[in-house]
Amino acid sequence: MKFGAVPTETAEGAILAHSVSLGSAGRLRKGRVLGRADVAALAAAGTEEVIVARLEEGDVIEDEAAHQLAKALVPDPARQQLRVTEPFTGRVNLLAEGPGVAMLDISALDAVNRVHPMITLATVPAHQQMSDGGMVATIKIISYAVPADALQEACAVAREAIRLAPPIIDTVRLIITEIPGGAGSKGQAAIANRVSAFGLEMAPAVIVPHEEAALARALSEPNAGLTLILTGSATSDIDDVAPAALRQAGGLVTRFGMPVDPGNLLFLGDLGAQPVIGLPGCARSPALNGADWVLARVMCGIDVSDGDIAAMGVGGLLKEIPTRPQPRAGKTTRRGASSA
Repeated sequence: MKFGAVPTETAEGAILAHSVSLGSAGRLRKGRVLGRADVAALAAAGTEEVIVARLEEGDVIEDEAAHQLAKALVPDPARQQLRVTEPFTGRVNLLAEGPGVAMLDISALDAVNRVHPMITLATVPAHQQMSDGGMVATIKIISYAVPADALQEACAVAREAIRLAPPIIDTVRLIITEIPGGAGSKGQAAIANRVSAFGLEMAPAVIVPHEEAALARALSEPNAGLTLILTGSATSDIDDVAPAALRQAGGLVTRFGMPVDPGNLLFLGDLGAQPVIGLPGCARSPALNGADWVLARVMCGIDVSDGDIAAMGVGGLLKEIPTRPQPRAGKTTRRGASSA
């Protein structure tokens, strides 16, 4: 593609690079392919020179280039649960077809963006929870055209690198444990709203005393989907009431604690084929916390390993709490060490 200023009388067939005022006759917008009438209107307005782009042999115009790359990324929109918009000014958006989690082949997407600086692809973070119609990615051809060989290379490495994982869980139960003077069922609405974001309605919570045996009995009741546990007292150890009750009911604790704040005191496990999430106390608030990341993956059938949770630490500082106690410089901690 050739780009630059040319005499107005030679601009027919070129792409106008910048909008130009025609005075009382209106305005020609950038990106317009100039016809004979446009050139005449520019001349009549006293415009002697315009900045244009001219395609060279082998160039692919921006809308067609964006369309081709979108087809490479999403060859089967129904299976990949994505809606592909029509190209406009070199842009195509990929939208979620329903709630779910964005699944990205990061190495392939990085490769696409390394091919040519004018071929760009921006996405939400991997495993981002999406709602229906949410933008998962946008393709933008920055210039008015790109070389065909660069476009072919980008399409070759794209290889279906984006999809939406829809929810597979069809029932969710919430068990709340109570302590005297505790929060009780406070926060149940916030948790129900999280579940409803995946198109499900959560049944009323089961409320039991904050005791290992009582919680184990509640866990042993038949349930075919996901179990959420919200304890009246924070789960502070893998042998605390809720994890111990899960094991007593015949389940397994696969992870306690996560490097996401707020959300540290989460635990994850299973009871037969049922996934179980022990929610941190911050889940009573609608604000984003680490449990949201785990809940989204579990709801959509994405395995959450010990390593997956460990890797959430980078980017896991979600919100600082001004009222949280902080060590003060020059003071001595409970262990006798001077805080930094």
